[in-house]
Amino acid sequence: MEIHIVLDNIRSVFNVGSIFRSADGAGSVKKIYLCGMTSDIDNPKLEKTALGAIDMVPSEHYDTTEEALEEIREQNIPIYSVELTEDAEDFQQVHYPERVALVFGHEKMGVGEDILEDSDKKIYVPMRGMKESLNVANCATAVLYEITRGLA
Repeated sequence: MEIHIVLDNIRSVFNVGSIFRSADGAGSVKKIYLCGMTSDIDNPKLEKTALGAIDMVPSEHYDTTEEALEEIREQNIPIYSVELTEDAEDFQQVHYPERVALVFGHEKMGVGEDILEDSDKKIYVPMRGMKESLNVANCATAVLYEITRGLA
């Protein structure tokens, strides 16, 4: 299993740090693509939350998410955006390919519309309470652990 995480304009440095920790914990994450306004790893607040995980999971900052997706497309890796859309599939009902890129979007705006259009699939985490969505870091953790469930 090879997972690429694309962070599409995540504004909270603490969410980014938490995603690094979850990526390290779940394993199988080859790279985190930090896009647009998403903080680069040189931010001290990021290290405070990541607690060393920035040294465990390779990452790179991109000016735009499109730039990162272009690199992923060149590697023939399917792109799955995690977003609540009419055509999104329940993340627990999806068969994940051996290599996959997961796009997580801005805390309030979600994954950009142009990115959704460029995605091979859209998946969502079903909500059973009153709120429409989870915090992006919690969502990333749930999806990562679902995909890696059963791996040694």
